[in-house]
Amino acid sequence: MKIIPYKRRANYYETDQMGIVHHTNYIRYFEEARIDFMRQIGCSCAELEKKGTIIPVVDAYAKYHKSIKFDDEVYVFITLDKFNGARMEFSYEIRFCDTNELAAVGHTSHCFVDTDHKPFSVKRKLPDIYKKMTDSINLPLPSVNK
Repeated sequence: MKIIPYKRRANYYETDQMGIVHHTNYIRYFEEARIDFMRQIGCSCAELEKKGTIIPVVDAYAKYHKSIKFDDEVYVFITLDKFNGARMEFSYEIRFCDTNELAAVGHTSHCFVDTDHKPFSVKRKLPDIYKKMTDSINLPLPSVNK
């Protein structure tokens, strides 16, 4: 399976007084890419929530290399690094579409909880999701043709 990188254009409202995308939006870009990744592997977050599964963020980190400005197009590359059935960790690279320059890197950690916010093992409760997730660990980052 190949994951298609998430592509987006920076919106004007995401910029700060200096004309660059505010640092908090990079974490949003990570989330958008993660939702897209989950959809691509057949684990729709909307469907999981309908089944009573919530995937909260436990930890988020970003390191900024080059500022994204209004109307810049970027790819968000995502890799599922770790998954044990109860927790998972993703890493991210944000790169400019036109130059492939690195804008930011980061990672997020998540757990699975039910509607009462109690953690659970996906392996026992949702074995089909467990299989899709384990099959998606450390998929290679795709190259993007310009």
